[in-house]
Amino acid sequence: MTQVLIIGASRGIGLELVRQHRDAGDTVVATARDEESLTRLRTLGATAIKLDVSDVVSIAGLAWQLDGFQFNRVMYVAGVYGPRTMGLQPPSVADFDAVMHTNVLGPMRVLPQLMDALAPDARIGILSSRMGSMTLRANSAGWVYRASKAAANSVMRDIALSLDGRAFCVSLHPGWVKTDMGGQEADIDAPTSAASLRRVLDGLKPGDNGQFLNYDGTPLPW
Repeated sequence: MTQVLIIGASRGIGLELVRQHRDAGDTVVATARDEESLTRLRTLGATAIKLDVSDVVSIAGLAWQLDGFQFNRVMYVAGVYGPRTMGLQPPSVADFDAVMHTNVLGPMRVLPQLMDALAPDARIGILSSRMGSMTLRANSAGWVYRASKAAANSVMRDIALSLDGRAFCVSLHPGWVKTDMGGQEADIDAPTSAASLRRVLDGLKPGDNGQFLNYDGTPLPW
């Protein structure tokens, strides 16, 4: 039976991933920050763990709760957008710290704790964004978020190298998705994005390790 870990499953893509994996009969462990979200995850049949990826104390209590699991699939979804700037408005220290702690420091602290809980040939996806691509960007909107996703791609590459072939790790652009972050004008809905992300992880080959991929599986430029 496939064992799946979803980091950041309170709503949107993360919650939809939990729903789809449970519908497929997978064993799912999922994290959220608040009791309402944890209850929703339990209702779906997931093992729910309280986790705040921006809190070092919360993260320190994660590893022992995963003892005994051997995850075939891990998806790191947790993330925030931060200030919705349209130009070069300098962020406040609080806004900068909130985005960077969640989107960059979070995976740097959380994912190393999972190494002993990975099954052979496991696949890890870190939810990134094409907004983090240097090549694809055509404006500076949301520049703190862009900087954080470019940094998250760097984190992913280091994890991929450290795994040394025993598991695969990739950055994934989920598409422009109709969520609280993406808004209702977005191109696709959360079920479409989640199903596509699952297919990409399932179809990874050794040569894909450390790559930046679109939700349809096509490579994205850095």
